[in-house]
Order: sequence, then C-alpha cells, then structure tokens
Amino acid sequence: MRTCVAIRHVAYEDLDLLEGVLAAKGFSVRYLDAPIEDVAALDPLEPDLLVVLGGPLGAYDEALFPFLIPELKAVERRLAADRPLLGLCLGAQIMARALGARVYPNPAGKELGWSALSLTPEGQNSVLAGLDGAAVLHWHGDTFDLPHGAERLASTPVTPNQAFSWGQRALGLQFHAEVSGRGLERWFVGNIGEISSTPGISLAELRADTARHAPIIEKRGAGVLGQWLDMVCA
Repeated sequence: MRTCVAIRHVAYEDLDLLEGVLAAKGFSVRYLDAPIEDVAALDPLEPDLLVVLGGPLGAYDEALFPFLIPELKAVERRLAADRPLLGLCLGAQIMARALGARVYPNPAGKELGWSALSLTPEGQNSVLAGLDGAAVLHWHGDTFDLPHGAERLASTPVTPNQAFSWGQRALGLQFHAEVSGRGLERWFVGNIGEISSTPGISLAELRADTARHAPIIEKRGAGVLGQWLDMVCA
C-alpha cells in the first residue's frame, strides 16, 4: 500500500475530500500534528506523498512556532528530491518560502470566501483546468512571491499567486480545493472570531455561499486532486 503523510497544524484543517480520494487510490494516511509531534523525526523522502495542510499561522512565524523550522527543512528536502508534494494554503506558503520566495501579509487585504480563479495558459493546460469557472474557497491573509523556476497556474484579483507548480511533482495551492460543505462547519467554529472581525463577511453569508458552491467543488475538487495524484504518483 502506498503511503501519505499529511502535516497538520490545526485539527479542523485536515485532508477532508482528499482523504477519500487517497483511500480510493490505495493510500494509507498518517497525520503528523506539527504543534505536538516531533517534525524533525520525519523522514520527508519516505512517504509516497507528502501533503502540507493549512492553518492560521504565518509561514514566517518560527519565532512563535519553532516547529516551522524542521517543517521548512523537510519541505526543502522533499522539493530537492522531486518527490510528490502538495501544499494547501499555509502549505503552499511554506513551499514558496522553502524555495526562497518571500511570504508576507497580502497588501490587498484578507481573502475570505468563495470566488472563481483566473487560470493562466499554463493552468489551462494543467489539472486545474477542471476548476475553470467554479468558485473555490479562499481563507488567507498572507501571500507569497512566485518562487524562481515555478509556473504560475492561477490568480485572483486579490492574490496574483493562487497556484504554482514546481519541478515535475510539486503543486502549491493557496486556495482550498479539498474542502467539503460538511467539513467547513468545523472551520466556522474554529474561526468564528476571524469571521466576526472581518468587514463584509458574516457566518450567514459564508454558509449560504458554501451551500451553493460546495456541492460543485466536492466533485470538481476531488476530480482535480485525483488526476494530479495519478500524474505524480504513478
């Protein structure tokens, strides 16, 4: 059986849809909870797939969260070896930083809610073509510069670097293609303070948009992630 290790930062930001996709493709999944486990003990080259999940901290917050230091080193080693690697939101920011790019608060402000991506020509020719025209979930206040040698795959007006590929087997997604409507109820509880303090955002609005868009992304997101797995983990 193939193996996946998912580095998790908060309990409610898990693999969600991707866990089912992985199970269907014969992967066993192990979560590594970065705040309480020994990240330095991980051999980043051992699993068939490494996924770095999201979270409310910054990729530059190692002074507050020292586990980010071994996590960055693990991602650096994985990238250097060109082993299958997926970064989601914070995970994409950690990938960008590991590749030498700057990660910083988004000058355009926080991006929170559902909206469609603009795919680049490279994105149109990638697995992300399956998301063309569909609204995806955004939940971030930071952004990053495009790493040297990476291909930009998608943008939004607020965040120019929404997705990038690097090498043959690494994909960083600033947005969330892995979420389900049911799973997002845990996010709403965990982030109620942020929701309440963000101008123009309300829980009622987020729930209504989730009810409208989640059924579409549950199909398209799972399809895109499954297609990417088939490409990089063959």
